[in-house]
Amino acid sequence: MLSDDKISHLSHVILASLKKTPAVRVKDEAATLKEVKKVLAGELAEVAQLDQVVRRKLASYSRPVLEGTTEWDVLYRKTYEEESRRHRKV
Repeated sequence: MLSDDKISHLSHVILASLKKTPAVRVKDEAATLKEVKKVLAGELAEVAQLDQVVRRKLASYSRPVLEGTTEWDVLYRKTYEEESRRHRKV
């Protein structure tokens, strides 16, 4: 999870990028910044939740897989992608 400072920094970077984009007009910078922070925090929370689901699933295997091994990395990625597809917003 990212700290509030890092989320704030990323939000300011995104806002600056939006302001430089000719097709985008930012009317209320404070409101836009608040919304960007809200979206980032929500996405990061979802990633953290998916991470916990995947870790629980891998821990439930009858044959333990050690974290940090190539096998664990492959299983983690595969399981994360599957769970991500299941939880994807439509």
